[in-house]
Amino acid sequence: MQETVLGILLLIVAGVMNANFTVPMKFTTRWAWENTWLAFSIFALLMMPVAMALFTIPNLGSVYREAGTGAVLLVAACGLGWGIAQVLFGLAVQAIGIALTFSIVLGISAAIGSLLPLIQLHPEKLFSTAGLGIIAGVILVAIGVTVCAVAGRRREAALQTGPQGNAASVGRGLSIAIVSGFLAAAMNFGVAFGAPISRAALAAGAESLWTVNAIWVPLMIAGAIPNLLYCVYLMKKNRTGDRFSNGGGAYWLLALLMAFFWFASSIMYGVSAAKLGELGPVLGWPLFMSLIVIVASVVGIVTGEWKDTGKAPVRIQAFGVAILVIAVVVFSRASIYL
Repeated sequence: MQETVLGILLLIVAGVMNANFTVPMKFTTRWAWENTWLAFSIFALLMMPVAMALFTIPNLGSVYREAGTGAVLLVAACGLGWGIAQVLFGLAVQAIGIALTFSIVLGISAAIGSLLPLIQLHPEKLFSTAGLGIIAGVILVAIGVTVCAVAGRRREAALQTGPQGNAASVGRGLSIAIVSGFLAAAMNFGVAFGAPISRAALAAGAESLWTVNAIWVPLMIAGAIPNLLYCVYLMKKNRTGDRFSNGGGAYWLLALLMAFFWFASSIMYGVSAAKLGELGPVLGWPLFMSLIVIVASVVGIVTGEWKDTGKAPVRIQAFGVAILVIAVVVFSRASIYL
């Protein structure tokens, strides 16, 4: 029971950090988005996972040999899918706005990322008390995020922001967002289906708390590929490659701070999933997604992002957050029966 409580507490901290990791980007005003994201990707998806794994996993090379090429390639494929999802997310935002994109991507990711591992790895748990609780929580997450999307659209209309495309572009944006949602769940698939790597790391002498770090390396390196290629493409298209000379070392430190918050939240998610037991990735992923939306919503309201939008959008957003809070409670209750 104490391990479960600790796992949920770590998820809360991880949600807070993940919801705020892009804050330093607000201060890199002399860089284009692609400059900041490229620096962030180098730190968060390449350097930090490798450094953390080397520090916590003995004989890392032998771990992958023991786990087998198939297991490593499966995790890398999941990472590649997740990396593509990040690129598609940005394209969807341009077409249908961040509120609707956010709801579709996180809603689908929370549902698929939880239910598929449950069905594939633990079919006997599907209709257990814990399994039914997780399914109920996933449904609440989908409803809550959808309500938040409605609030976001109302906010965009009040502030006259967001895309104003035609029906064809909106349809295209919706399709991209749906694909992004399915692929975004691949990060959790990598954790759930990377168990052979975790077992090999444990056999090599790693602490059970840190065995997931061996999974992050192939997952995040593969995920970095689409992100880096897309940033390079944008820099060539927008001719922004020379902007790295602006801002000096301070901008690189801001990108490093972004990477630290994001990667630390991922580490905490991995640790919390281990603390939650055999259904850790199944329970932890939708709980993690819910906490990110809750924290991001509260921060947005507190920092004035909803100012001058009227009372209705704020009330709708608060209602959506309340549903997500209920979902968190449901997940917490389900964890008791793991």
